[in-house]
Amino acid sequence: MKRLSILQVVVLFALALSGCASGARSEDTHLKLALMPVLDVLPIYVAEQNGYFKDQGIQVEAVPVKSPLERDVLMQTNQVDGVLTDLPSTALLNKDAPKVKAVYTARRPFPGAPLFRVLASPKNDLKSPADLKGVPVAVSQNTTIEYLTDRLLAGSGLAPGDIKVQEVTAITVRFEQLMNGNLKAATLPDPLAQGAIAGGARLIVDDTKNPSLSQSVLTFRNQALTDKPGTVKKFLVAWEKAVLDLNTNPDKYTDLMIQQGRVPDSIKGTYKMPPFPSQGIPSASETGDVINWMREKGLISREMPYKDLVDAAYLPR
Repeated sequence: MKRLSILQVVVLFALALSGCASGARSEDTHLKLALMPVLDVLPIYVAEQNGYFKDQGIQVEAVPVKSPLERDVLMQTNQVDGVLTDLPSTALLNKDAPKVKAVYTARRPFPGAPLFRVLASPKNDLKSPADLKGVPVAVSQNTTIEYLTDRLLAGSGLAPGDIKVQEVTAITVRFEQLMNGNLKAATLPDPLAQGAIAGGARLIVDDTKNPSLSQSVLTFRNQALTDKPGTVKKFLVAWEKAVLDLNTNPDKYTDLMIQQGRVPDSIKGTYKMPPFPSQGIPSASETGDVINWMREKGLISREMPYKDLVDAAYLPR
């Protein structure tokens, strides 16, 4: 039998490797994200506008939702890969078994730039946390808004039995009902909260007094993290580029902020872009306090280790 030359062996080996590579399944580079109309999602639109997703070779599809319930249903039914959400909602998605993980902290309060404010309607004379004893505060239940409202009012001296909440899921409806007096008090995110104050609502307390209580997170289904780890990492690289742009030159993105962040008409000329945090994840103590609160409320019963809720492996290096 004719012996092959060294060159022929090398060529055949290269062809074999090429065949193996072509037969391997390539990673899906498409991400589908459910996004509520809040300021926290702004880096996604900046990254899209500046071509950062394209630079990373990925495609990001935004799916607008009006409420946390709508957002979470999309995750539960595997219709999206990820969401911008909060720690209580992340824990609820894991209520029966580990299904999702938070991989990045999207927003935190900064001095002078809260995420959430507890407000009194301009149609009443409530002025202080003590005035809210027994008064229902409109929230989106089982989310960070209810958690934060409980913790802030308890920290301001109210006993647990004195803190009352009522469900008004849609943020815009909560804002409108507060302003027309149908709600006595409500917890709202900025910039809607600042717009409410401009319209006569009164600040009761905000999360700058205890910033460790409040954050939004980017949470992905475990299956998406398993199937698309490189794509998720590239998404976060693009997110960080957008955050740097927003923090370095916020005035450049004022129009985009007004368009995507639902800035009320009353403050469009005065509202300033808040800072966005650089890369990070919720701490074990922050996550633990949320889990303790959810146990107190009877929302969860099983053990939820930190490693099942939060994962730093996808942060850009």
